[in-house]
Amino acid sequence: MRVTIAQTLQHYEKKNLPKDICAGIIIMAVSIPISMGYAQIAGLPAVYGLYGSVFPILLFALFSTSPQFIFGVDAAPAALIGGALIDLHIESGSEAALKVVPVLTLFVAMWLLAFYLMKAGKLVNYISAPVMGGFITGICTTIILMQVPKLFGGTAGTGELLELAGHIGNTLGQIHVPSLIMGVIALVILLAAKKLIPKFPMAVVLMAVGALMTKFLPVREWGIQTLSAVQTGLPRWKAVDLSAVPLKDAITISLSVAVVIMAETLLAENNFAQKNRYRINDNQELLAFSLGNFAAALTGCCPINGSVSRTAMGEQYQGKTQLTGIVAGISMMILLLCGTGFIGFLPVPVLTAIVISALLGATEFELAVRLWKVSRTECLIFFGAFFGVLLLGTINGVLIGIMLSFTEMIIRTAKPARCFLGIQTGHSHFRDLKESSSIHAVEHVVIYRFSSNLCFANVSVLQKDIEDAIREDTRAVILDAGGIGSIDITAADCLERLYGSLKEKGIRFYMTEHIAEVNEQLRRLGLGYMVEEGCVRRTIHIALKDMGIRRPYPLEGGVDNVEKSASRKRADNRVQEFVWAFGSEAEQEMEKQIARQIAHLISDKDVEELIHGRWSHMEALDEDEWLEHLEEHLKEIVNISGKDEETLAKRLEEHRQEVHDRIAQEHPELAERFRERRHLLDEHLRERRPEVYELVIRLREKKDQA
Repeated sequence: MRVTIAQTLQHYEKKNLPKDICAGIIIMAVSIPISMGYAQIAGLPAVYGLYGSVFPILLFALFSTSPQFIFGVDAAPAALIGGALIDLHIESGSEAALKVVPVLTLFVAMWLLAFYLMKAGKLVNYISAPVMGGFITGICTTIILMQVPKLFGGTAGTGELLELAGHIGNTLGQIHVPSLIMGVIALVILLAAKKLIPKFPMAVVLMAVGALMTKFLPVREWGIQTLSAVQTGLPRWKAVDLSAVPLKDAITISLSVAVVIMAETLLAENNFAQKNRYRINDNQELLAFSLGNFAAALTGCCPINGSVSRTAMGEQYQGKTQLTGIVAGISMMILLLCGTGFIGFLPVPVLTAIVISALLGATEFELAVRLWKVSRTECLIFFGAFFGVLLLGTINGVLIGIMLSFTEMIIRTAKPARCFLGIQTGHSHFRDLKESSSIHAVEHVVIYRFSSNLCFANVSVLQKDIEDAIREDTRAVILDAGGIGSIDITAADCLERLYGSLKEKGIRFYMTEHIAEVNEQLRRLGLGYMVEEGCVRRTIHIALKDMGIRRPYPLEGGVDNVEKSASRKRADNRVQEFVWAFGSEAEQEMEKQIARQIAHLISDKDVEELIHGRWSHMEALDEDEWLEHLEEHLKEIVNISGKDEETLAKRLEEHRQEVHDRIAQEHPELAERFRERRHLLDEHLRERRPEVYELVIRLREKKDQA
């Protein structure tokens, strides 16, 4: 296993230096309240949260392959450790806690190292984008709800949605107005700055302003909380006391924490990687997690996790490499050595607003909206993961996410893409029968394409489709297995039964177009006799030839299938390319294209370019429909171009005649089809723009009279 050190710093671009430094300083600053709070949740004094933001973050930055993800003391591991202390009957903040927590952290680091050696990072490949999006949005929302009470002058919440909602409700009854005003104003400024001046480090400005207000105004007298001062000095390295925790407890508690760190951080890292279009090495990330936690254990800290809030902050301020993390770690060292007094001047509402602002930017509700439009199933999976984290916590959220991913995979497998194939008259390649009315089934033959691996979850779909398609005159069933890469034993048994059933009815069964490996699988599954009997063929054409069916293939309904010339085939393939490309959205897309060109007409006044259209793949019938759409916008074009309406309409008609003449000359067999389509488009124009239709008809009548 090859390990790369400082991968994101190799070939460093100097232009990123100011951004990385700025983002690193901001991350250090916002880490102060977050880290101190989570350290206390984990049962440690607040200063240990700052210690966890020094050496662990530096080691992670050196070994991570993610250019932007930040390590630090975070909610999930802190909550798990805090809960474990309660189960072990150890008081938070006690001497016993100071001994126990580093031991648990050490075992977490060892588990993560074991995961690295087992290459467990590959597990994240089985988590889908909707699950990732729902998971990360759930975490962000949970942390936001934890932070909201601090805007009201209260303390941070803990637990899941119900506990957080209850805590917020209790805080609402005791709102501290000055804190609320300061926090809301800061949040509004941050959100506005994110929209208007996204590159400006507004968070730094607000922290500086907050510190100055505390210094020169009676902020504390107003009741606004500031951060607690901490002792000066760097964390001390020391060995952990393994006798502080029973071995069994240490192993079991640390395993659950390590699993959460692996799943949560890898999910979040991959989410940011997909969003920003880069790749990470999942397995090396596990090594980085492990090393960071070893450093945390040896400096007395709680387990360290990837931080979505800090990463979102770095992303907002355009941190480009792990130099951001290194700057954050070094800045924290400097702060601990000579700037701890500054910490006591930072108002909590301002820092809370900064955290909430960053987390709002990391949520992915826009993905949910897109999924709702595209796939309701995937949208439900998104919200399943989202509410799993929100209602049941990170561990259960991870488990729900994994189960949803596998459920989604099974659902997709159980409903594979498939279709029945036929041939376009005069052609020889096979296409979906539903694609066009000019595609017809081969007489007495069912040709069926199945586009998924064949397994227990979907083989019944294949069997039902084929059995439902069989008619009394069916002589053969040909399975296009080009999309089948593997077959499990359940599917093989079903395939064997289907083969036997068809054979009893006197119907030949062929399996074609698949890769050679599938033949090996058939032999291993006991279906080698199908290969020997000639039922497994390389192509559909060979299967038809084996049936004695020669080209041109006879089509159902006695449709003429005389072989066409190469030029005619090209014409068939190219007619209505626009409609083929955009499908059911062709009308809307054509309108969009015309709207863009009309807008462009304002500057260049080139009507001819507008008439001909810019879409490079537009063919004859598409061009005719383009002209019909232009006629609907005739008055708008007249107003912009300054040309006479009748002159412009006449030019459109002339161009339409040019298109017709071109078709009649190059492809006379399509001329009648063109005239029929022209009649339909005219009717459409009469319904949509009757005044333009009358103008066009008058022009045609004048032309005929001339």
